[in-house]
Amino acid sequence: MNPRAVAVRAGLRRGRIEFRHTMTNAGELMGWLWLPVVALIVMYAFGDGATPGVDFPLGAQAVPGILAMNAVFTGLVGLAMTLTLDREDGTLLRARATPHGVLAYVIGKVLGKAAMAVAVVLLVLLPAMLVFDGLQPGRLSTWVTLTWVLLLGLLAVLPIGAILGAVSGNSQSLGFVTLLLMALVAVSGVFYPITALPGWLQWLGQAFPLYWMGLGLRSALLPDALAAAEAGGSWRPTETVLALGASAVVGFTLASVTLRRMARRESGSSVAARRERVAQRLD
Repeated sequence: MNPRAVAVRAGLRRGRIEFRHTMTNAGELMGWLWLPVVALIVMYAFGDGATPGVDFPLGAQAVPGILAMNAVFTGLVGLAMTLTLDREDGTLLRARATPHGVLAYVIGKVLGKAAMAVAVVLLVLLPAMLVFDGLQPGRLSTWVTLTWVLLLGLLAVLPIGAILGAVSGNSQSLGFVTLLLMALVAVSGVFYPITALPGWLQWLGQAFPLYWMGLGLRSALLPDALAAAEAGGSWRPTETVLALGASAVVGFTLASVTLRRMARRESGSSVAARRERVAQRLD
């Protein structure tokens, strides 16, 4: 069999194993669930407020944005953290020692985090449908739109996570990335319509995939009348596809180059140096 085909099969198997391990590890699973659960509780407390411009509960309006936020955090930060930690402990170097081992490793990690992001979205969405009035899960179009938005959205953000994991010097540096993502949440219309922000902040928020994932999920889960509260007064499905698709193409192009360079630089001495830095931090 072709060595690359063997590597792809190994990557698929690795992704399945890692996904099963995370889903059966209560502590790790709660680590990914706590943020959206807290966000939903906060928005439930504000559920009596109305979305500006339309008569609809603000709490329910925020649910799709919270789901998009968690998909980005799980996929992007999760993949970046995994790559960084595996570089520090030598896992990536061991993968490099086998033919096409890095390819199998990357496929496994990407698929594992993608599956985890989708699973967490569903675990949060199902109870949210019972708690928040106004969501529309009964339509076939809801699940069709959820599917393509999540697929395109993860294709847009996972390469960013791979790039960050490849260039991060250590796991502590990713804390700054998390802070930047939290700032991005504030300008991406996650908790409040982006039209309430100043014009330059609206443009800034729309420059990143998080806004477009949130917009796509709102178009799936919310009544069409709420499109009036969005920029442009519509759900803009064509623009959503183009924005997320362009982010995915650019991201995968840059990620492939970055990951190849990272793999070439991995050596026993570099792993030893990282371990020494980690040991010094712990002393």
